[in-house]
Amino acid sequence: MSNRPGTQRKLTITVDADVYEALHARIGPRGIGRFLSDLARPHVMGGEALAEGYAAMAADETREREAEEWAEATIGDVADDR
Repeated sequence: MSNRPGTQRKLTITVDADVYEALHARIGPRGIGRFLSDLARPHVMGGEALAEGYAAMAADETREREAEEWAEATIGDVADDR
């Protein structure tokens, strides 16, 4: 069994029909495996995978700029809660 990044293994799972239909409609038939893998990864991998994920997000300059703009725009909302 290979543990190299990017190596894939086939897994057959059973889900409720309504869950499958929602996944198929929202994610698409070719994206379900990746979606479930990405969803499960932080729950089953060590903290290293989480750190790698945060590093990848931080490296995305567009995402970081949009996140900073959003955070700056919501600062005024805190003052309204008092």
